[in-house]
Amino acid sequence: MSGNFYTFAAIRGIQAGAEYYVVMVPLKLVPKIFEFDGQELPADMRAQRVLSNARVPQIAAYLSDNFEEYTFSSLCASVDGELEFSSASEELSFRNVGELKLSMTARIILNDGQHRRAAIAEALKSRPKLENETISVVLFVDEGLERCQQMFADLNKNAVRPSGSLNVLYDRRNPLARLSTSILENIPFYQEFVELEKTSLSNRARALFTLSSLNQANQLLAGPYADKFGVETEQTVVKFWRRVCEVIPDWQKLAQGNVTAGDLRKETVHAHGVMLQALGLLGSRLIEASPDAWHDALVALGKIDWGKRNTNLWRPRVMGPTRMDGSSKSVHLAANVLIQAVGLQLTEKEQANEEAYQSSLVEVEVAS
Repeated sequence: MSGNFYTFAAIRGIQAGAEYYVVMVPLKLVPKIFEFDGQELPADMRAQRVLSNARVPQIAAYLSDNFEEYTFSSLCASVDGELEFSSASEELSFRNVGELKLSMTARIILNDGQHRRAAIAEALKSRPKLENETISVVLFVDEGLERCQQMFADLNKNAVRPSGSLNVLYDRRNPLARLSTSILENIPFYQEFVELEKTSLSNRARALFTLSSLNQANQLLAGPYADKFGVETEQTVVKFWRRVCEVIPDWQKLAQGNVTAGDLRKETVHAHGVMLQALGLLGSRLIEASPDAWHDALVALGKIDWGKRNTNLWRPRVMGPTRMDGSSKSVHLAANVLIQAVGLQLTEKEQANEEAYQSSLVEVEVAS
């Protein structure tokens, strides 16, 4: 190969009858040698989506903040230009291991990973020590725009994001996720009746809630960084959720095997994520207002009529014509009921939300 070139250790493979290569590229070279189509081109002339201005800083911050324990998946690119593979040995077992030379004048277009590329360039500014770490890159020979567009579609159409619940379960770095899994570890009721993988439940599911819903409730209870109650946050939150399952009679019946989770989903509002989040909001307000008395105040939850047949209270506050309403508005309106049930006064904002809700009911009655 004539002229200047990059040299990488490489593994050669075959897909769809064509050679491709896996190489290890130092992070400092990633912004220099990999291109992605210009933002100004129309979609039908690009082989990639445009960059998201929100995603790049998020990924860069992840890489920079966790530079000692980050994980990045492979980039995928097409090479339009000279390349040459040399086997390390003619022995059969090493014939596909060797060295790949790429002309410095070759055009290398990313088919997958443009946000990671941009994030690497950004992270290197604050963490220059990352420059000699490597990322694996899968390289294909460029066969034109149409093939590149098809590669992008193929790479993404079968990709499935892990569920919100599974992300919470596996994320040991996020303090909120750690708090939610701590509840499972410390309270048998939630360990038994919280779904760890799915983000929705069928009518016959044995679980009462999803871990994703519990995590959302904890965000409202303890804040996005799980630190609302200082160093005692985890202990306080565990005590709160333990007390909640003690004072709601139906949850005790479920624990004792006298009713199923499906029955509760069908007949009550407290067996749905919207109410779990409302309980999180209640906890935040109650613990802050009565740090020494909140435990006893929660007894009032046992006196609430949680039945869906109690339409005067729950429809349309959290119930639509055919299904539960899980919107943020419904979460706050449900929390208003719980806050008043435990003897707290609504804040100015909560009162305004309640009055707007009551006014909308009057308007509906007048219209009918």
